[in-house]
Amino acid sequence: MRAVAAAAMLLALSGCATFSKDGGLDAVSTLTAERTGQDVRLPRTNADSAAIQDELNQLLKQPLSADSAVRVALINNRGLRASLAELGVAEADLVQAGRMANPGFSFSRMSGGGETEIERSVMFDLVGLVTIPIRRDIESRRFESAKLVAANEAVRLAADTRKAYFNAVAAVQSARYAEQVREAAGASAELAQRMAKVGNLSALDQAREQAFSSEASTQLARARHSATAAREQLARLMGVWGENTAFQLPDKLPELPAVPREAGNIESLAMQQRLDVRLAKLGTESTARALGLTKATGVINVLDAGYVNSSKSGAPRENGYEIELALPIFDWGGARVAKAEALYMQSVHRTADTAINARSQVREAYSAYRTNYDVARQHRDQLVPLRKKISEESLLRYNGMLLSVFELLADARAQIAGVNAAIDAQREFWIAETDLQAAISGSGGAGSAISMASTAAPAEAAAEH
Repeated sequence: MRAVAAAAMLLALSGCATFSKDGGLDAVSTLTAERTGQDVRLPRTNADSAAIQDELNQLLKQPLSADSAVRVALINNRGLRASLAELGVAEADLVQAGRMANPGFSFSRMSGGGETEIERSVMFDLVGLVTIPIRRDIESRRFESAKLVAANEAVRLAADTRKAYFNAVAAVQSARYAEQVREAAGASAELAQRMAKVGNLSALDQAREQAFSSEASTQLARARHSATAAREQLARLMGVWGENTAFQLPDKLPELPAVPREAGNIESLAMQQRLDVRLAKLGTESTARALGLTKATGVINVLDAGYVNSSKSGAPRENGYEIELALPIFDWGGARVAKAEALYMQSVHRTADTAINARSQVREAYSAYRTNYDVARQHRDQLVPLRKKISEESLLRYNGMLLSVFELLADARAQIAGVNAAIDAQREFWIAETDLQAAISGSGGAGSAISMASTAAPAEAAAEH
């Protein structure tokens, strides 16, 4: 029995898992870089923190682009760092699954009639030893799932940051044009007041101009707040505070691409790249593996063996072994196996549902992308030039005394409103482009997220062995 116990200990120790050097972060960084063009970094030492801070300072010194804003978020957002900590939890479970349970030691001493009996025993969990490879495989898949979840958090953060960036830049542009509207309305109201004093304008027309001027001031106040709110949303996602909130934004949104992206094989790409689809498949595999473990331990799930030593007063020491076995009298494990099978089928259906939804979401995202591209291009190529031409023709007629000053101001206001509509259309395109990329590579958009819930079933099934 000593030899058996020693062999068991050696087997358990040889199968122990160890912690990796990167803690799974390299895989997360690779998955994120493939989908966003930016890797993920997590400071582990003071030198790492200093390097990240230097990079952050360099990025914030220049006017931000969408890519640089995403970079700041991926290296500085504390919420993402908190999500990456889940990697350590999953890896710790993996290491723990590769280690045999500690042996149990018992000691008893009985005395009476002038005699003393002492019994000592050391017990080992043999079932736990035999199932170490299966449990390690299950926890290894959970660790892989944790990597996918962390990568999805990073991809989602990148998409949210890009959308917040476009919203912030567009809000600044809209506020600038709202200020021009207010100036035009103020000039019109002042002129109307002067003309009313000399009797060249009715009280009704003067009231209309004054009302429009007040409305323009209200719209400007709202536009300025919207710009502030959009900027703060971007600041939160980038994780900046204090003096770092003074980052610079460009004056206008990026230009539209020369040609839109073709649909091509976006559904196939989504099936290959989407992280929620990959996680669902991995969850199904893990559940199937856990079902095998449940069936293997369905009848005998407690089997302990160990070395026993007993000594009595006046008698030689006795050595032997002891086996403890749970008798399957009342519970043959059928309920556990049935539960594991139900969990497996649930995982299969959930995976199919995820794939169907992914295909639908990517088709919808492309429709929004193409529609917003066409609308933005129409504003840029037709509506804005037409508004400009109308304003120029109105000015010529005003100079020829064929048009009143109020009609001229009304045309100017309409032109500014058209430019604002063009800004909104351009912003909507870039947001739709971000959503399309998220639908192909992430998990269906910035608002959705995946979690470890899909891998909870294999863990639950395995825990009952």
